[in-house]
Amino acid sequence: MRKAEVKILNITAGWLLQDENGYHFTYSEDYLKISGAYPVSLTLPLQQQAFDSKVLFPFFDGLIPEGWLLDIAEKNWKLNPRDRMGLLLACCKDCIGAVSVHAITEEG
Repeated sequence: MRKAEVKILNITAGWLLQDENGYHFTYSEDYLKISGAYPVSLTLPLQQQAFDSKVLFPFFDGLIPEGWLLDIAEKNWKLNPRDRMGLLLACCKDCIGAVSVHAITEEG
């Protein structure tokens, strides 16, 4: 299982998980309580229930670089272009726009 913290304007908005069943995005309860909070995407409206998908949600997939920038990331970090979650975790910590994705590593 891989997990990421999703931030909007450097505030934790929720968590994205990948497991054997696909992808799951859940908003933070604290984020949902913020007056004026807005969704990560229009396709992921604010709600308490988790969103589930067999493929990476299109919004998050759209954050992954393309073209020559993706080529550089793949070569420098030896990333598999088919590993969309891996690309998201490696390349989207500092995205253009309000949303950023930060890998969470389990240490134990």
